[in-house]
Amino acid sequence: MANVKISHITKSFGDNVVLKEFDDSFQDGEFITLLGPSGCGKTTMLRIIAGFEKPTSGEVYIDGRLVSGGKTFVPPEKRSIGMVFQSYAVWPHMNVFDNVAYPLTIRKTPKAEIRAAVDRVLEIVHLSQYAGRFPNQLSGGQQQRVALARALVAAPKLLLLDEPLSNLDAKLRESMRFEIKEIQRRLGITVVYVTHDQTEAMTMSDRIFLINRGVVQQSGAPIEIYNRPANQFVADFLGKVDFFKGEARDGSIVFPAMGGAAVPYDGDRRGKVDVAVRPENICFSESGPLTGTLETQYYLGDVDDCRVRVGDTLVRVIVNGHEYRNLKNGRQVTLALRDMMVFEDDGMLEELLQIRT
Repeated sequence: MANVKISHITKSFGDNVVLKEFDDSFQDGEFITLLGPSGCGKTTMLRIIAGFEKPTSGEVYIDGRLVSGGKTFVPPEKRSIGMVFQSYAVWPHMNVFDNVAYPLTIRKTPKAEIRAAVDRVLEIVHLSQYAGRFPNQLSGGQQQRVALARALVAAPKLLLLDEPLSNLDAKLRESMRFEIKEIQRRLGITVVYVTHDQTEAMTMSDRIFLINRGVVQQSGAPIEIYNRPANQFVADFLGKVDFFKGEARDGSIVFPAMGGAAVPYDGDRRGKVDVAVRPENICFSESGPLTGTLETQYYLGDVDDCRVRVGDTLVRVIVNGHEYRNLKNGRQVTLALRDMMVFEDDGMLEELLQIRT
């Protein structure tokens, strides 16, 4: 397997800087996800690791070996990587076995070794019974597993995946997430995965690198980034969240747009703040700091997605679906906060809200 060291990577296309000072290391056997909106630089970083792009500055090491940087450039086929693209890119005129065997065939690997390697990897991706079928006889999920098997058959040190599930329907995406993660655990291989889908990132990753405009905003375990985001962008991108303008003073935060309602606060910030609250961290309560009127409910089976009017502000509350039977629109309700995230009012929220609209 392999570790990857990325040292001060910057990439520019003319005057457009798409990656700026990416500097970190991916450990052997880690599942790393590069997450962010379209155009943020995550695919460019993957392509630099793969050797499909050269960095403008900085260096990339795979297993301690310099593969990009200065006058050194190792081509993709000599980096011991496997890659799976957004499009399945399986050969329509070849059956499953021959598609998977292709990387070994062009290396002129002995037939017996090809047979053993292909049989092994088809078993790993649960396609052994489909070895003789052609791509047009397979579902989208099966074709994506063919592409995954082809990337794994040559036993690469590093597996790179560029939004591999985006062409699948919702149920297939969900099942493939668990399959890819299980294969990674079984093989112990290092994976770098690119996606804009926060659920994929949360489900599969050991660490997430959340990128915006070419800059890593935060990196860490999913639970860390979700619960303790570094800034408003991270809080907004990862998970559901509402932002409220407040003022921190005297052990509380006051919300002018909620009729002056206040919640206890023992943090360090003072003055104007942006308060981020995830709707699952607000609950209906017999007693709480916020009082309002239940305006609408969206029953989704497992949850009841509610909107409560508190002063001039609409507050989103997500509760267990069983609560739906007990709640009526127009009813006065009291809300309590289990958790909130407090940021300096530095103008970032206004920029985010502008992007949203």
